[in-house]
Amino acid sequence: MAGQAPEAATAAPGAWFRLRASAGIAGPAAFTAAWVSSSLLQTGHSATQVQISGLAAPDARYPWIMITGFVALGGCSIAFGSALRQALGGAGRAGPAPRLIQAAGVLTVAAGLLRRDNMLLTAPAGESWHNRAHDVISIPVYLALVAVPLLLASRFRGDQSFRALRVPLTASAVASAAVLAVFASPAVPSWDAVLQRVAVTLPLAAIAAVACRLAVRRLSWPHGREERDPAGRRARGGHHQPGQGLLPADRSHED
Repeated sequence: MAGQAPEAATAAPGAWFRLRASAGIAGPAAFTAAWVSSSLLQTGHSATQVQISGLAAPDARYPWIMITGFVALGGCSIAFGSALRQALGGAGRAGPAPRLIQAAGVLTVAAGLLRRDNMLLTAPAGESWHNRAHDVISIPVYLALVAVPLLLASRFRGDQSFRALRVPLTASAVASAAVLAVFASPAVPSWDAVLQRVAVTLPLAAIAAVACRLAVRRLSWPHGREERDPAGRRARGGHHQPGQGLLPADRSHED
């Protein structure tokens, strides 16, 4: 029985890591499901007429659905950011992307709780403090949606585990920035709700792909150190070598 304790100790961190990595998939999925279902439930308005924030307004039908989506995305982003930072070697080597993901997660929760006054932006009403706060918070969140994929694409340069994701990450960021530019302009106001959904979904899908990569492959535990088996012997593949990738393929079957 005593000899089994070290094995249990090494299995638990792997499960906890995968749970946090999977949050990077669950958050975008929950958020997308929230705005899709909430859009379809708005009586008197088409599914693409109301912006995402408006779906959480007091006069929206079932606003709790969209509020839950905001909170779920924000909370999962915080958890995923911690897993990604660990996977990339800790605070000294991970770069700014994991911290930015976590910061955006906090702001996303705040944006969901600081609700707009009205479902439609054209609704005549004086703006409340939380409506103004929501607008201010939304700006850095949009910027993070563009910045995070670019930062990750740069960080993954030369890494075999994530090399295939660099192009999708970069493309999603560039496309999202272009769509957000049109969304922020008065060019096609009737398409604002559609443009917003596209601009948000593209980077979230790319980040979810990174989370999927982390969740299905085992990270050497702990990162950057030698792994040892339960008997205390040095295991193979404990060190990460430059250019080999962060997630060894030969350990994908382990928990």
